[in-house]
Amino acid sequence: MFRAVLLEKDDAGFRAGVREVDEAGLPEGDILVRIAHSTLNFKDGLAITNRSPVVRSWPMVAGIDGAGMVLASSHADWKAGDRFVHNGWGVGETRWGCLAERARLKGDWLVRLPATLTTRQAMAIGTAGYAAMLCVLALERHGIRAGDGNVLVTGATGGVGSVAVALLSRLGHRVTAATGKGDQAEYLKRLGAAEVIDRAELAAPGKPLQKERWSAVIDAVGSHTLVNALAQTRYGGVVAACGLAQGPDLPGTVMPFILRGVTLAGIDSVMAPIAKRREAWDRLARDIDPGALELITEEVPLDRAIEKAEALMAGRVRGRIVVSISASAEAGA
Repeated sequence: MFRAVLLEKDDAGFRAGVREVDEAGLPEGDILVRIAHSTLNFKDGLAITNRSPVVRSWPMVAGIDGAGMVLASSHADWKAGDRFVHNGWGVGETRWGCLAERARLKGDWLVRLPATLTTRQAMAIGTAGYAAMLCVLALERHGIRAGDGNVLVTGATGGVGSVAVALLSRLGHRVTAATGKGDQAEYLKRLGAAEVIDRAELAAPGKPLQKERWSAVIDAVGSHTLVNALAQTRYGGVVAACGLAQGPDLPGTVMPFILRGVTLAGIDSVMAPIAKRREAWDRLARDIDPGALELITEEVPLDRAIEKAEALMAGRVRGRIVVSISASAEAGA
């Protein structure tokens, strides 16, 4: 038996709780792991609060992310004692996830935890921070370099936004952070933002083309915010889109694309190929500021994961929530 955040849905309705779960219920896979730390991403919040049909198989152990130690392996690349990080691949949606003391995963999904990162730091990054790094890599592939101009980060106090601000500023970019939480301006400046603007400037319908303000954008919000960001991106600029906090719609025009040559780069973190994941985690190990991670992170025990998921969906969370599960896996015991 092991403890896990278990989601259930039947004729009696929806329930989320920390339960003792039988290990016999673990799905098939070639890697059995002990989870040291997990985290709460936006998708975890949707699943745990039943706000959206994220979960497609019941009952479900929540948690799309996990970091810890391999206990047993039949995969050629992994052996007992190896440390790993896992993001996405439908875990916590279609198969049991990592807000649990144990998980059974597939070796082809795992990335070796960089030696410079602890499991706690890896989950302070999590899918949100890994997605932010994928966005940064997309900007770089399209030729964006430090000094090119202001880079806008929307949803800046969220998980993706907080890590994006920290990464971009450390890489030498001048960052403008957009947020609806005016009382968090000092937090964003401590992460490296040069300027903080009210998200209301971007959230309402706007003109198809607007004043050119941004060399590039990292957007986790979608809807009108993304459309306005596109309309304000300078000629030849790049917008990396990875979220839909405002909505999944794109109520805009083709004008930024055909008149200014703006590129809209879609960022998928769930099914990204393993080579891209390794590149992202290698860069995160090198480019993330450990001090910024500490500023971003709040750590809670497994028993408080559901409470914090509810706070996340209510907009009462800043940065990243790390869920501490098994200290022995962190220590390699």
